[in-house]
Amino acid sequence: MTTIIGIKVSNRLENALTVQEILTNFGCAIKTRIGLHKEVNGKCSTEGIILLEIIDEESAILAANALCDIDGIEIQQMKF
Repeated sequence: MTTIIGIKVSNRLENALTVQEILTNFGCAIKTRIGLHKEVNGKCSTEGIILLEIIDEESAILAANALCDIDGIEIQQMKF
């Protein structure tokens, strides 16, 4: 089974370091990572979206749970 996790990061300046630490901890389970953010008047938006392809179900659950503990993070999942 393939799991795609969508992570909406609000207030990127405050949350980026914590999110990055969690993603680093699950680095071996992340097959694909795509980061999306908007530009507003030549500056990065305070919100961003990260898409992750996770190689196993257990890692997907653990990563999603760790990310959900951060204020300003929204998680959505797709399973194939």
